[in-house]
Amino acid sequence: MAVEMPRVKGCQVSECVYNLESACNARAITVGDGATPNCDTFYVASRHARNRNTAGVGACKVTGCRFNDDYECQADEISVGSVESSAMCRTYQSS
Repeated sequence: MAVEMPRVKGCQVSECVYNLESACNARAITVGDGATPNCDTFYVASRHARNRNTAGVGACKVTGCRFNDDYECQADEISVGSVESSAMCRTYQSS
């Protein structure tokens, strides 16, 4: 079954295990904890994942984002960056 998801255009959080050459290589990420648009898939490890996947946004739990519709991101693509030592969705916009 093919599922269309917004793609993760880029990730500037180099210490994440899924980051390889500023690209997210997780199959899908989850954004948010209900209030803040953290990348819940962010994980620090000494070795990075070897798979070259094109990551998509599987779920978004930030109901206050204008791109959120029924816990799914409706943006065409997102980017992830480091904000105050956290991996955050940089595409987030308050609704």
